Amino acid sequence: MTSPSDPLVKEIVQRRAIATLATQNPDGSAHLTSVWFLFDDGRFYVGTMTGLRKARNIEANSQASLMIDVREPGGERGVATAGRASLVTGKRSAELNLRIHSRYLSPAALADPRVGGAFAKMDDITIEIVPSKWTSWDMRVLGKQMFGDAAETPGYFLPVE
Repeated sequence: MTSPSDPLVKEIVQRRAIATLATQNPDGSAHLTSVWFLFDDGRFYVGTMTGLRKARNIEANSQASLMIDVREPGGERGVATAGRASLVTGKRSAELNLRIHSRYLSPAALADPRVGGAFAKMDDITIEIVPSKWTSWDMRVLGKQMFGDAAETPGYFLPVE
């Protein structure tokens, strides 16, 4: 167990990475989706569209998880969190979604109605997650502990495709 003050967590939640959002389907199975996100003031925000499965799941069950898995040469690192989720609507949602889109799109793309305008219309609500549990991992550290210097031998670990 870790916390948002952990240096690894602080670094990863500020990265422009793709996260995986998990919500619970009505049959109890997990609904997993790749998402853009914003971490601000201890909360995660994910833009989405009214009526999509992830939004419907949160309306029915406020628990959600989010995982940010950073894969780089030399080691996988990541953060996972779970907590209470809710839907934000209206002007606040539009402001949050613009901040999310601004993390992933260039100013030119945001200004282009075919891109920025399309995202603004699609993402009409925002999922807010208030984390209550945190987990982080750094395979560089674990690999060193388990394999010693062998973990750094070029070519031993094949690239992920």
